Amino acid sequence: MENEGVMVTITKTYEYDYEQYEDEGKGTKAMVEEILADPDLPGLKEIIIGNWGGAWEEDCQELIDGIVENADRFAHIERLFVGDMGFEECEVSWIMQGDYSQLWGALPGLKELTIKGSMDLELGEIVHENLESLTIICGGLPQDVIEAIQKARLPKLKKLLLYIGVEDYGFDGDEDTIRKLLENAEFPKLTYLGIADSEIQDELTEVVLESKFMKQITTLDLSCGTLTDKGGQMLLEKLPQFPNIKKLDVHYNYLSEEMVEKLESLPIEIDASESEEANEYHGEIYMNAMLTE
Repeated sequence: MENEGVMVTITKTYEYDYEQYEDEGKGTKAMVEEILADPDLPGLKEIIIGNWGGAWEEDCQELIDGIVENADRFAHIERLFVGDMGFEECEVSWIMQGDYSQLWGALPGLKELTIKGSMDLELGEIVHENLESLTIICGGLPQDVIEAIQKARLPKLKKLLLYIGVEDYGFDGDEDTIRKLLENAEFPKLTYLGIADSEIQDELTEVVLESKFMKQITTLDLSCGTLTDKGGQMLLEKLPQFPNIKKLDVHYNYLSEEMVEKLESLPIEIDASESEEANEYHGEIYMNAMLTE
């Protein structure tokens, strides 16, 4: 971004690789110190935290605490992503997260929060007047995290995207867990609802289609899961009842070519790309959510 000929940095990523972690002793403490010492910090709008060196064996609590303890230095931050790393750095199911309970009060200007990884993740009591987007990317979302979101007071929330994941990597609920979330959550400004990356995507599609949010959202995201023609048929039948919905994202799916064509004929923007093939083994059919381990 340029301002009167001067380059202004508004987004910055902080990360350490394995060698820095092992050989130089870099980690969460060093990263906090580096961010606080960065002359760019006062002008940043977005901070992206990548691998803090050993995310599989060291949680990010010291990073979260460092932000909270220096809240005055971070009050201007509008977008925060904690855990932006690929599988070659750390598998998503191995990323050790932390307790965000104190973060809500420390960053009053925060508009977007993205968290990757759900191991040891705690959200506490979520109260924030300005947050507009909450995304959690993981291989399995625990019930206690879902319940915290269910009780959240986020009057300006426009986007909610949750990767539900699978039981083996942290999801300990079922379709009723998501039903309770959608029944009890109060997000009056929500326009983007994403319940994604599930091994029970058909069941969750039915739950979402019955939810109160269908009357207000403009984007429905049911991507990255095991959506089959069963769920596709429900979408064909129900979506015409909600003219407010302008976009459907079901990329990465187990839909037939015929069903994809039918969905693409709907008068809305649709992403039904990346159709997968189910595997059969000893008479059993196996389908996988996109992101698990």
